[in-house]
Amino acid sequence: QVQLVESGGGLVQPGGSLRLSCAASGDTLDYYNIGWFRQAPGKEREGVSCIVNSDGSTYYVDSVKGRFTISRDNAKNTVYLQMNNLNAEDTAVYYCAAGELCDGSGDLYGMAYWGKGTLVTVSS
Repeated sequence: QVQLVESGGGLVQPGGSLRLSCAASGDTLDYYNIGWFRQAPGKEREGVSCIVNSDGSTYYVDSVKGRFTISRDNAKNTVYLQMNNLNAEDTAVYYCAAGELCDGSGDLYGMAYWGKGTLVTVSS
């Protein structure tokens, strides 16, 4: 059983940066691919980024390419999402998940575990 806890969300001005963390406990993340998702008010959840456990490959949805960077520190059992040049469209609750398969658009399939999310608000 893996527990995932997101942190690092908050209020930031347009053009600003935040780094989200997804800390795992209960078991290692070594066996899982990890994805970040977001859900904005009134919108469906979307996959934002995914990182492959075996080789560290990373994938992003088009809207965040060049602005967001996903990384993992297996020693700390933590995955990060560095978000730069944020805009209002990035406002959402961000969730991390542990699952089976990353796809090329930043989505993750076969989720086994979810965190409860952290709110990111981009506003002046």
